[in-house]
Amino acid sequence: MHERISHRERWARGIASAAFAAATLVTLRMAFTMDGNMPMPGGWSMTMMWMVMPGQNIGSAALSFLVMWQAMMIAMMLPSTWPVIELYQRVAVNTGAPSPSLAALTLAAGYFTIWFGFGLLCFAAGLTISRWAMMSVQVSAWMPAAAGAGLILAGVYQLTPFKQACLRHCRSPLFVLGEDWKPGLMAAFEKGLHHGTYCMGCCWGLMLIQLILGVMNLGVMTAVAAAIAFEKLWKHGPLASRMTGVGACAAGVYFLAEAVRS
Repeated sequence: MHERISHRERWARGIASAAFAAATLVTLRMAFTMDGNMPMPGGWSMTMMWMVMPGQNIGSAALSFLVMWQAMMIAMMLPSTWPVIELYQRVAVNTGAPSPSLAALTLAAGYFTIWFGFGLLCFAAGLTISRWAMMSVQVSAWMPAAAGAGLILAGVYQLTPFKQACLRHCRSPLFVLGEDWKPGLMAAFEKGLHHGTYCMGCCWGLMLIQLILGVMNLGVMTAVAAAIAFEKLWKHGPLASRMTGVGACAAGVYFLAEAVRS
């Protein structure tokens, strides 16, 4: 039994490692090819990824963004959520469930489906805001102040009990399994959706910080990925989340002060 478990775990880890490596390479490539910015009234720059470029329609622009987004989510979130996926596989093996490795990968598919939906909302919001900014000088001039307010919102959320409740769920793989263990791929997919929803509740503030500071900026991306990993895996993760919140609030106040000054 132990040899079978070890073999299956190695197989699943190999697939996960390949997915992580591929997602990282795609993310790096897009970070270098989608780094164009347009100077806007108000002293800020708008990334081209929020625009429908010549030769594109909204559908193809959304597809391009979502491919980038999903690759980035796999690269950023898979390391910190892997303990949940691996524990699910072990439970599936020990309970005699069919295809435990496939079930674990199905759970991962459900988890990343939630982040795909979040990315779709981000694209819709970014496209709308970019169009408003391009149609109105006044709206564009308000964007730095809006960015500061967004950072403060994200920072305050990091300090709330709701954030900490979602973080407790994400920090304990046993929370994900709960008491309603069910075998089967559909049950695995539903469990992935459940875990992804909690993870989104935990991390949406950090994602908002990244969207404001630069969704494809490698430095920002690395910092946010590190913050997520520290929150979920470090023994002082709850403290780390509060420190990130304080830092985001301070950055937001700075953005607002600069906006008022200019």
